[in-house]
Amino acid sequence: MSIVVTGATGHLGRHVVEQLLEKVPAEQITAVVRDESKAADLAARGVRLAVADYNAPETFDGLFAAGDKVLLISGNEFDKGRVQQHRVVIDAAGAAGVSLLAYTSAPGSLTAALADDHRATEEVLLASGLPYTLLRNGWYHENYTENLAPVLAHDAVVQAAGEGRIASASRADYAAAAVAVLTGEGHENKTYELSGDEAWGFAEYAAELSRQTGKEIVYNPVSPEAFAGILTGAGLPEAFAGILAGVDTSIEKGELAATTGDLSRLTGRPTTPIAESVAAALKG
Repeated sequence: MSIVVTGATGHLGRHVVEQLLEKVPAEQITAVVRDESKAADLAARGVRLAVADYNAPETFDGLFAAGDKVLLISGNEFDKGRVQQHRVVIDAAGAAGVSLLAYTSAPGSLTAALADDHRATEEVLLASGLPYTLLRNGWYHENYTENLAPVLAHDAVVQAAGEGRIASASRADYAAAAVAVLTGEGHENKTYELSGDEAWGFAEYAAELSRQTGKEIVYNPVSPEAFAGILTGAGLPEAFAGILAGVDTSIEKGELAATTGDLSRLTGRPTTPIAESVAAALKG
């Protein structure tokens, strides 16, 4: 029996594998990667590597074994049919008879287009008959703290979220929840709405950045259309910019503000405060 993590060299996947290594022997972990060279450090620590690509279904043939626990980390190629990519993994897992497939989804409250692929994947997973866990990950601190350069250059946080609030958490927090499910018992056919313990607004975020940098940083709310234009001007594809602007609209409606407590209950500790992630990003 192995614990199998797809997308293992991605931002979230690496956190999951690192935390798994603290809980189980390396030989019980299989990291699914597209580029073996990017996982050489994991292989050196005894993690088994499996080379597979969501866009090449045959690469998943025989990858899973009966009794495996699988973490399907959602793909990030928004233009390549993510639902079909995820179906490839679900079908292979079903054929192998895995004991659990956990999927990193989106909050049930999110109506933005970003959630569409997640809802469709959940339907495929539930229809498969596999024992499942839905990890409905809320927003990540790092969605903001990893993109501080333009904020610091212009002394402004620019978003289209109005006075909306976000109960975000760190990637490491969400990874810890996945690890708890993969290494624990009793999580079959459960749905967890994962979010940070405290919600915050962008004016507070700008104030925290001001406090930690010693600069006067303000929050400049703009319309979704203006925000999408700023993002495309920075080089993002128009479709993806529209998706992100749509998320801000959902934030303004309060769709990412719920503090469910599921995340801290699963991990057994409080979630990481946004201020801590800001400090880590500024140290860089």
